[in-house]
Amino acid sequence: MISSSALLILVVFFALAFDYINGFHDTANAIATSVSTRALTPKRAVIIAAILNFTGALVSTGVAQTIAKDIVNPEFVTQEIVIAALIGAIFWNLLTWYFGIPSSSSHAIIGGMIGAAVSKVGFDVLQTQGILKIVAALLISPIVGIILGFIIMKILYFIFGKFAPSKVNQGFRKMQVLSAGLLAFNHGSNDAQKSMGIITMALVASGLQDPSNLDPALWVKMACALAMALGTAAGGWKIIRTMGGKIFKLEPINGFAADLTSSIVIWTATALPGLHLPVSTTHVVSGSIMGVGSAKRISAVRWGVAQQMLIAWVVTIPTAAITSFLCYKLISVIL
Repeated sequence: MISSSALLILVVFFALAFDYINGFHDTANAIATSVSTRALTPKRAVIIAAILNFTGALVSTGVAQTIAKDIVNPEFVTQEIVIAALIGAIFWNLLTWYFGIPSSSSHAIIGGMIGAAVSKVGFDVLQTQGILKIVAALLISPIVGIILGFIIMKILYFIFGKFAPSKVNQGFRKMQVLSAGLLAFNHGSNDAQKSMGIITMALVASGLQDPSNLDPALWVKMACALAMALGTAAGGWKIIRTMGGKIFKLEPINGFAADLTSSIVIWTATALPGLHLPVSTTHVVSGSIMGVGSAKRISAVRWGVAQQMLIAWVVTIPTAAITSFLCYKLISVIL
């Protein structure tokens, strides 16, 4: 029988591993547009993204608290449940990364928590209202990205449509450095908090943190921010190729519009009072690129690639849930 302390160490290890993998899996979100339009060299883009991911991860804890209390009832969470959830999410992230499919780390960890908790306690452990709220945010946010990206791109076409394309591209290539940095910051502010929430749940389960206080401890915030930044620095080039060019051939003005759109949507979900919702940066950025491409013409978007990504989005939560369900059964036998 493994001690409670050893289980907690395993939880922290797997949570930071998930954050690290999330970093290189989702690096594409922050830098794909700026790399594909040559606004930034890949090396410089990754460094900027890593630094701003780290910074963004320290600015807010609202999403972490949502993860800790709105998916499953914290009173029934055990270390084994958290470990199984993380293993299921990590498995799905690595699988989709290997095939270069931009899937959602947010969906993966939510599905993992649902599957592992149900395997241990049953469906009564689920926080139905919280899950519906989170799933609604995950579904609505990319749609908002499509609409807002279309609007922002139309506005930019209206303002700069009379200028020479070479001058417009030159100017927006410089602006993309700022927009990519802003997106990296927002990515860190939302995505790193998911692991913070997971570790907080484990600390509550071990009796080391008061269940009435779900605010992540400083060491948790620093560790998750660092893991995310290191993962971002490792890069995720397979997904960058998909995000940067296979959905829509981006020019610097398009890349700027997509980054700006994504930043607005993510920051609204993260920081707006009363929301603090985890969203999928992958979905939001993909939706923004589709919206920006549609503003040029509908046929400019490679909808076949978008359809493949949609299938991955749909299957992520149930696949991660089933994997984590089975992982918990195995862990309960071993431990």
